[in-house]
Amino acid sequence: MSPRGMILAIVLATLVTGCASAPAPEREPSPSTSESRDDPVVGPRWQLILLGTDEHWSSDETAYIEIVDEGGQTRLTGSNGCNRLRGEVELDDGNRFRVEDLTSTRRACPNTDQAERVDELLDNAYRYLIDGDRLVLFGRDSRVLGGFERR
Repeated sequence: MSPRGMILAIVLATLVTGCASAPAPEREPSPSTSESRDDPVVGPRWQLILLGTDEHWSSDETAYIEIVDEGGQTRLTGSNGCNRLRGEVELDDGNRFRVEDLTSTRRACPNTDQAERVDELLDNAYRYLIDGDRLVLFGRDSRVLGGFERR
């Protein structure tokens, strides 16, 4: 190896070692959109009253959701009328509402068909509208998926 190549190799090795030994700066978690504004969907308990546009919830068990801020993550908790629900929610200024990673317990219940429809409603939700004490979830095609009442 030539003296010039040797010097270049030493300089490069020093630079690489110097870069590797410095600790990476800690990054602040970026605030989610729902954190940066006062979003009315976050906080209250929303009880399901309507599936689609005209089918009233008809189960002895209450189906509900709560959207909460947990350490910078917007999360959904609740019940589909049979099982407990949990997931992450993406909200934005355009009333975008998207549930990700929805999970539930797996109890055997007499109303599993309705419970599955609640899961589908949440999985397919795309936008929301709040009118007074009502929360309406819409699909991508602007079809009403369901309605909730603030409790």
